[in-house]
Amino acid sequence: MSAPIVKHGLPPADDAPHVSVVIVGAGACGLTAALALQDAGIDCVLLERDAVPSGSTALSSGFIPAAGSAAQRAAGIDDSPERFAADIFGKTEGTAAAHLVRAYSEASGAAIDALARHGLAFEILDGFLYPGHTARRMHSLPERTGAALMAALERAVAATDAAILTRMLARELWVDENQRIVAVGGERPDGVMEYLRCDTVLLACNGFGGSPELRAALLPEMAEAVYGGHEGNDGSALLWGRQLGAAQADLGGYQGHGSWASPHGILITWAVIMDGGVQINRTGRRFHDETHGYSEAAVHVLAQPDGIAWTVFDAQTLALARTFPDFCEAESAGAIKTATDIDALAALIGCDAATLRGTLDGIAPDVTAPDGRRFTRSLAAPWYAIKVTGALFHTQGGLDIDAQCRVLREDGTALPNLLAAGGAARGVSGNAVWGYLSGNGLLSAVAGGHIAAHTVISQRTLAIN
Repeated sequence: MSAPIVKHGLPPADDAPHVSVVIVGAGACGLTAALALQDAGIDCVLLERDAVPSGSTALSSGFIPAAGSAAQRAAGIDDSPERFAADIFGKTEGTAAAHLVRAYSEASGAAIDALARHGLAFEILDGFLYPGHTARRMHSLPERTGAALMAALERAVAATDAAILTRMLARELWVDENQRIVAVGGERPDGVMEYLRCDTVLLACNGFGGSPELRAALLPEMAEAVYGGHEGNDGSALLWGRQLGAAQADLGGYQGHGSWASPHGILITWAVIMDGGVQINRTGRRFHDETHGYSEAAVHVLAQPDGIAWTVFDAQTLALARTFPDFCEAESAGAIKTATDIDALAALIGCDAATLRGTLDGIAPDVTAPDGRRFTRSLAAPWYAIKVTGALFHTQGGLDIDAQCRVLREDGTALPNLLAAGGAARGVSGNAVWGYLSGNGLLSAVAGGHIAAHTVISQRTLAIN
């Protein structure tokens, strides 16, 4: 398989078909953009490396944060893009790219509504708030899985004239003397190259978490961690960008997850924690304020003996957790263990029972732990426990872009016709793991795809006029 490369001139195929927009990657970002382009009557083709579009979206819970959507209004939720932006800035301590925070929060509701018009029946996740969010704004399909979200997006695109070329691994960007991309080359499984001439390219091919070399160089603290993302996140966008002289930003930002069931390899919903659950290490102690977020929890868990911890909760939380399909999958796989008393729980964890008893006794209504977590209730036997480790899910840094998702050079000027969004571009999580606000990945994908498409639409309108 060839490496991502930028080539100069025209591709060696005089009969290569022409399309207005080539979208590299048919995940949530690319599919959202394709729907918006089709609504405007602009032809596009998506290049997808897999036989069936999936990517990081299919591996996620499929929850998209958005403010000001019709679904929110129907549920009577008081929210706004300004409030959403404030929550993002709060989680990142003001370090997120301000222009993107504003652009994504303002576009999020419109992007969700546009998808709803294509048949995606969004509802608002109820019952708890993810860390850092001050309003109920997680939009989910009834199935509550990323796979269902991807399937719905693919069905919507299939109902349009947009084409998805699967088993097509984009590897070549062809540019002219002005750095305008004139064609994209894709590699078939048998090694044959095919070409598409184009007016604009949107890189929607996610990040670099699937590249051991880039991960070791840019995220050394996660170099040896379990990687729970899609193998297609190979850093192609970064590698093309470097050859084009594009700027890169926030490469230290990423989404970790501190509740990756081990050895089952299934993400355990953080609703377990927000409903009262805790994480306990092999010494029988809590070791961080779990309510800060599941992303930074990955680092805390990996710092524990053997890089593992146990997520512990009770019957009340079990009932909530069973409303999440991924949790049910983990339960079916045998990841959830039951302990009827403290001695049994200590034996399961492999810790001292007296130490564990002291830890559990410290969990009580209106008690604030030394790490700052304030508890609202006690946990009661029987207890349920899941052995977990910390994992890297996807990266949050990438090509630097402006508020229109145009890729920027090092001097701040935009490349002529190259756009990037989703994981291919810098996100709104700042430059560290702790800046990740739940749902930032799908926010960047869906709002970014929506914005990128409307940038093309605006440019087309200006050209016509």
